[in-house]
Amino acid sequence: MDNLLNLLVSLKSVIWGAALVVGVIIVLGVVSRFLQRNAAKVTGRQFRNQLIMTGASFCGLLLVILGLPIDTTMRGQLLSLIGIIISAAIALSSSTILGNAMAGVMLKTLRNFHSGDFIKVGDYFGRVTERGLFHTEIQTADRDLVTLPNMFLATTPVTVVRSSGTIVSATVSLGYDIPHTKIEDLLLKAANGIELKDAFVQVLDLGDFSVNYRVAGLLEESKKLLSYRSRLRASILDALHHGGVEIVSPNFQNLRDYDPQKNFIPAPVRARKDQPVDAAPVEVVFDKAEVAESLSALSIEQSELESSLKEARQAVKDAKEDQDKQKADRQVTLIEGKLEQLAKTLAETQEKDKDS
Repeated sequence: MDNLLNLLVSLKSVIWGAALVVGVIIVLGVVSRFLQRNAAKVTGRQFRNQLIMTGASFCGLLLVILGLPIDTTMRGQLLSLIGIIISAAIALSSSTILGNAMAGVMLKTLRNFHSGDFIKVGDYFGRVTERGLFHTEIQTADRDLVTLPNMFLATTPVTVVRSSGTIVSATVSLGYDIPHTKIEDLLLKAANGIELKDAFVQVLDLGDFSVNYRVAGLLEESKKLLSYRSRLRASILDALHHGGVEIVSPNFQNLRDYDPQKNFIPAPVRARKDQPVDAAPVEVVFDKAEVAESLSALSIEQSELESSLKEARQAVKDAKEDQDKQKADRQVTLIEGKLEQLAKTLAETQEKDKDS
């Protein structure tokens, strides 16, 4: 009889332990499914979902250890083992997956760049398309996608192009036989010709054979950075050629048998009536980055509208007079209409994101 009772007690313990493990797995599965379904409605939450699943898995492991029908000594040893493993993982985090996760948390906390921003990290330059717990994805000027580990971003200086505007510049080397005042006027004309604001010219270097000039100006629409870099150089060519300035190394004169009075400047051409084609169209080069930026902006707008809707509904409840209540009702209807339209736009943008 005693053996049977011991067997039943052992069987009960095994069943309880198995049920606890299965229950934790089911709960984690439900949480994961809920987060995935929520992520399909609102984008830009991949990082948060990964962090929640990591924390939930850790809590589930602790719950299993604390709930298993084992003696106190064994339970303490298991908890100590987990502590040792976590400590070792943190110690080795500089070269492990956990290191990328910790770097991702740091980058998310700093918030120095967002989806759609231009960033330069080492030799990589492009617009941010995705930010995860372990990696950050950027889209380069070749329309390619580059995945960068978060540890790389955390240990390498990151240059972020400000969305409010950036400086576009170009350098050119010209001979000493041309007055610098004339060059400065022509370069300023080139910068102003493409509508760069607050343009300026600098003399960078006095070389053995030529003078290095830099012309720059403020571009308020940072998305067009690549195209305006090209347009500035083309405008410099036009301005200098129209001003009778030869853009060629003085050394070149020692290698040619031409009339010294001959200048190597293209013949004048008739000005274009139509606008020049954009050298780097944003919607082609950075299509995924554009979608990511739009999704981020739409998600923020959706959150703000949802907060406004709660306040408007509360105002309906708190209204004491009919006139105030009608006004609050109209506000609720207006916000609901905006949310409905925003949801359609968000769905269309998400479809574009899947296709890109």
